[in-house]
Amino acid sequence: MAETITVYLLWHVHHLAEEGGKVRHFSGSDDFWSDEEAGDDVKHLGTYSSREAARRRIERARQLPGFADEPNCFYIQDSVLDEDEWTSGYVEA
Repeated sequence: MAETITVYLLWHVHHLAEEGGKVRHFSGSDDFWSDEEAGDDVKHLGTYSSREAARRRIERARQLPGFADEPNCFYIQDSVLDEDEWTSGYVEA
């Protein structure tokens, strides 16, 4: 049996989409949402071998223009290598 390898994808969202007249931001470390059609800008900052390496990247990114404006809108996503994530088709409305 093959070894399971988990990597950590790091995302940042510059929120511009409004909900109820206000721009909504992440409310915690496990919160993630975006609405690119309404103007949110989603960036993939990198893929890391550990959650700690992704956290170190967050600290570096928080010092950079743009990311510093939304220092809490980072999200670390666990992903297993060679594992299908979307296993069915989709229908566009």
